[in-house]
Amino acid sequence: MYALPVIHQLLAIICRGDCNVDVNLHVVRFSSSLSVLAFVLSIVTSSSQPTASPGSLQRARLFRHHSTIAWSCSSPEVQAFVYRTGLAVDADGAYRAYHPNNRLGLDSIEHAGHPGDWWALATNTGNPNGRPVIQTKDDPAPGYYVSMTSLYDSSIESERNPRRFVDAANVPYVVLPPEGFRHAKLGDFATVMNLENGKVVGGIIADESAPELAMGEGSIALAKMLGIDSNPRTGGTDRDVVYVIYPASGNGKPRPFDEIATASRAYFNKWGGLPKLNSCLR
Repeated sequence: MYALPVIHQLLAIICRGDCNVDVNLHVVRFSSSLSVLAFVLSIVTSSSQPTASPGSLQRARLFRHHSTIAWSCSSPEVQAFVYRTGLAVDADGAYRAYHPNNRLGLDSIEHAGHPGDWWALATNTGNPNGRPVIQTKDDPAPGYYVSMTSLYDSSIESERNPRRFVDAANVPYVVLPPEGFRHAKLGDFATVMNLENGKVVGGIIADESAPELAMGEGSIALAKMLGIDSNPRTGGTDRDVVYVIYPASGNGKPRPFDEIATASRAYFNKWGGLPKLNSCLR
């Protein structure tokens, strides 16, 4: 039997917003506090027969990136690390991410690089110092630049093909700083929760940020699903977003949306779900 303070802590995580919980797009809406309590009690009941020793529930500091600390917080069956920060919106990989006329792109061209160093754009030479490639009539967004992500589909050989990369507008993905890739890899799965409204979304690690940038970044699609302003130029949030990363969970390849949702939900539940998340955040 779990004590009431534990239940109160779980409710605090879920109900800081409007008590709408969206678990990998499977939405469960609660119309009253009683319904929320019933949901939490069902989770607690299913988790009332622990298989782990007390030590396995403890978190340990894994690494720090600027002001954000990532904590190792694994369960007996699932390895994971957790961090709490904000969410900057990444447009990389979206077909309309960047345009020669800067006003037409989803994001400002300065976030893709500059002449001599186009780190987020495909170029005619395949090197950052080349000329950015513009999509043609046979591409999804003619006239826009081809925007790249660190994760790509190796079965599509040409970097000039925008379909090679992970579309930020439609795929919920997470961005890690270089330090994060000492503990996870591209293609691993993740679960992201907005503590302001309780929405939980599954994602995939698909891009790497510059070392000087703060930790906490995700795609347009991820922000939208979390109920966060998804405009790459003006949106995002600087607080109350929690990321759970599952190292060695992926195969290093992009995945269809449905696979991302299914796999991340399975990892989250096997890891311990909301009760486990609550213990990691304390």
